[in-house]
Amino acid sequence: MASENFYKIEERNLAPYAFRSRDTNGRKYPEGEHPYRLCYQRDRDRIIHSTAFRRLEYKTQVFVNHEGDYYRTRLTHTLEVAQIARSIARVLHLNEDLTETIALAHDLGHTPFGHSGEDALKSLMKNHGGFDHNIHGLRVVDLLEERYPDFKGLNLSWEVREGIVKHSTAYDNPPKIKELKPEFSPSLEAQVTDIADEIAYDNHDLDDGITSGFIVEKDLEKVDLWKNICKKIDKQYTNINEEVRKFQAIKYLINLQVTDIITESMKRLEKYNIASVDDVRRKKERLITFSAGMQEERMQLREFLKKNLYAHYKVVRMSNKAHRFIKELFNVYLDNPDQLPPTSYHRIKQYGSHRVICDYIAGMTDRYAQDEYKKLFQPYERV
Repeated sequence: MASENFYKIEERNLAPYAFRSRDTNGRKYPEGEHPYRLCYQRDRDRIIHSTAFRRLEYKTQVFVNHEGDYYRTRLTHTLEVAQIARSIARVLHLNEDLTETIALAHDLGHTPFGHSGEDALKSLMKNHGGFDHNIHGLRVVDLLEERYPDFKGLNLSWEVREGIVKHSTAYDNPPKIKELKPEFSPSLEAQVTDIADEIAYDNHDLDDGITSGFIVEKDLEKVDLWKNICKKIDKQYTNINEEVRKFQAIKYLINLQVTDIITESMKRLEKYNIASVDDVRRKKERLITFSAGMQEERMQLREFLKKNLYAHYKVVRMSNKAHRFIKELFNVYLDNPDQLPPTSYHRIKQYGSHRVICDYIAGMTDRYAQDEYKKLFQPYERV
């Protein structure tokens, strides 16, 4: 089979601590091998063709979709994460297919209106099983996507599902699911995705914040990372416009952080004598990480973003408005579940009204949630 040749290529190119496709723990529902795609390549393609992935195009990162075409969405963010993650994985000789697939799937469980939407659903579901976007992401790929006659979901490989659930950043605390062995650390490929996620959202939030005018570049001179990079750019280029200077600064920032991760991670892999996937699993602390110096510099940048972008009064207004949207939509469906579309309504008997309504709202785009709100609350709007 052609797949045997691909296995040999992996064996030749991957580091001993990288996850090999032939070592997968498999799928919930057994499937035969594909003649020219390995398991994680098939998973990647299933994710790209899923409804949930397409909907990321109209889900908020920081700025709601109607505020402008320039700003990142969950989809463009996801693509940036995948690009950064692949770059790191390639240098470390990790499994790029697995890394890319986890990156493309890592935000499938996100709600409309970003973290505000998630906070609203957490509150509404507090006494009904809760809501966590990692768990919901797993629910999306295991149950809610319906594309195959023999099973529900996308029937992804165990390692991809593990990467979705164990996704961990400053904003994500991985839930514990026994089937996915929470006592063990995630693969290096999953760890790379987590850190690529942090790099992507810090830098594109900075870019979008400057473009929106919510962040004033003069204020950024207090942030050492930005100040030092701009000094280098100004020394190298004496006659560039502000837009190009901004793009160059963001590019330098990403490159600086990726280089730091690669250097620090190589040191850790050597320091702890990591020679297998099992060594990775048993190591409790993260092996893919920034150096202490970079962590400190990034903390200053993140504090700046928190104060100047995420707490900007216009962002806070939109967040509060979104919270009300979600809460009022949820309650109007709960008062009369007959308003749900048949594809959701028929699942109430099995999963209960709260969970089905939560699934339905979490799957909405910003635009769809706003349209649905108008249909349900404005008397002259067509339903």
